[in-house]
Amino acid sequence: MEKSEVEQTLVEMAKTADDVVIYKAIGSLLVKSDKAKVSADLTERKDLLVTRSTVIAKQEERIRSQVKETQSKLQEDINPVAGQQ
Repeated sequence: MEKSEVEQTLVEMAKTADDVVIYKAIGSLLVKSDKAKVSADLTERKDLLVTRSTVIAKQEERIRSQVKETQSKLQEDINPVAGQQ
């Protein structure tokens, strides 16, 4: 969600002139800032969000794999016990 907001902001900023006044939100304050600096900050933030998303997706896949493996081992351990009864 935050990534799409950053992307949309970058798109809108690209539509504005280079000499337009840009304000950056810092907490509850709006501070006048340079368009190029804000654009660079947003691009860096977007890259960070993409990297985090990729890392989380890889972690999720690894955990899913571990759960499947553990589930299979448990099933194997349970089946011989169930067959003895």
